[in-house]
Amino acid sequence: MKIAIFSDSHDNIPNLEKFLTWCKKNKIEQLIFCGDLSTPTTLKEILELKFKGEIHIVFGNVSDKELEPRAAAQSSNVVHHGEVGKTKIDGKKIAFTHFPQKAKKLAQSGKYDIVFYGHTHKPWKEKIGNCQLVNPGNLAGIFYKATFAIYNTKTNKLELKILENL
Repeated sequence: MKIAIFSDSHDNIPNLEKFLTWCKKNKIEQLIFCGDLSTPTTLKEILELKFKGEIHIVFGNVSDKELEPRAAAQSSNVVHHGEVGKTKIDGKKIAFTHFPQKAKKLAQSGKYDIVFYGHTHKPWKEKIGNCQLVNPGNLAGIFYKATFAIYNTKTNKLELKILENL
């Protein structure tokens, strides 16, 4: 299964629209969002653009912790995991959070094949034991170019994508 992982959209709707258009064209089946939607309006925008696959979300440091889960609950395909998300897809154990320190601890636990995080806005990947630790960068294009990651659970292939190159 092909999953798109993104973080730190900070209400940049034009970048979000371009990203979702690419996801639809490339048959992305699920989204993992590593925090900092900024406002629930951004989540509504994702839903209005009718992404049909499952959407996994965690809080970021600028998330509205009251309204964001309520907005997520309005759709049957959105799962809000709170501070840390954990899921298993095609036998791959996946964890995700917004914060790098939490992500590193999850990767060091040895329980996951891949762990995603956001917050720093900087695309990054490294290996900790048998776990890939990945920051997809930021979709807003703040401090660094707008980027996201694609993870294929069947082939275990990870790609970092630069939005402006699509």
